[in-house]
Amino acid sequence: MTVQRSPKRATISDVARLAGVSIATVSRVLNGTAPVAEETMLQVNQAIAALDFAPHAAARTLAGRRTDTIGLLLPEISGAFYSPLIHGIESSAREAGFDLLIHTTADRFREGGRIQLPLDEHNTDGLLVFTDRLSDAELARFHGRGFPLVLLYRSAPAGLDIPVVTLENKAGARGLVEHLIVAHGCRRIAFLAGPSGNEDSSWREAGYREALRAHGLDDDPALHGLGDFDNGRARATVQQWLSQGVLFDAIFAGDDDAAMGCIQALTEAGRRVPEDVAVVGFDDVLLAGLMVPRLTTVRTPIETAGRQAARLLISLIQGEAVEQLVLLPTELVIRQSCGCNGSLH
Repeated sequence: MTVQRSPKRATISDVARLAGVSIATVSRVLNGTAPVAEETMLQVNQAIAALDFAPHAAARTLAGRRTDTIGLLLPEISGAFYSPLIHGIESSAREAGFDLLIHTTADRFREGGRIQLPLDEHNTDGLLVFTDRLSDAELARFHGRGFPLVLLYRSAPAGLDIPVVTLENKAGARGLVEHLIVAHGCRRIAFLAGPSGNEDSSWREAGYREALRAHGLDDDPALHGLGDFDNGRARATVQQWLSQGVLFDAIFAGDDDAAMGCIQALTEAGRRVPEDVAVVGFDDVLLAGLMVPRLTTVRTPIETAGRQAARLLISLIQGEAVEQLVLLPTELVIRQSCGCNGSLH
């Protein structure tokens, strides 16, 4: 959607005209007072972005009604990944004089077809979103009301200028799989995907596929399974592969929690890691360097990502210009679970 910008400040009527809807519909999108079709909601929010329309709700910080609190939406808080992420966010918030409210989307509920969340402009000044369960339309609704948002490990919906902090997943995954191929001669490398729709998992799978293609190896569908970034789910998938006689000499588990589940399943079946099967993860959580064998993985700056995201959000709240994309590098960490004797970390 394109529009010729005018020096005159846009009004709600201008938004309605550009979006091709009524003023009442725009008002419902801005205020969230009634259900609006997802397509209509996106259309209205694209018009808002094109016109630089600033709804009155967005001016609450200028009126001095700040809460000095930021919100964080997570899918859950269990697992070794979330502790350093939350610590990074909380540290940056505290340094800037902000409190942190956390809500897990696993226990959210719907009312009248619209998502109800306890974190919004009434009790926070902005929101960090690290979950795939909030739809693009829901993000657009927050953004359209002028509510500051920063996305973690997730792309912004088309047409919405929401800042993003994410990782160089594909290059990290490709380097990890190429290490298995070149250094250890692995030829049948299985891949465990994360949760459906998860962008980190998709990019890691893309890096896995690139490495296979680059070395002339087949991408066998039988070697793709669901790990769900979860110890128990990964363990169950590997157990199923073993019972079905699926042949593999290495597993790229998608993340470290899943890798631990893989090693447990292999050990229970009498398979040695790494002598019989190499296992590698992604993230380099604390336990990765303490387990036996120590896990070869890709280090991601989890705490740094949290710090950066919180700083971006606080800058937005304070009316400052921010980067739209922060892409953090990853690093291959070679330990014992791939078959190497030493440790590069």
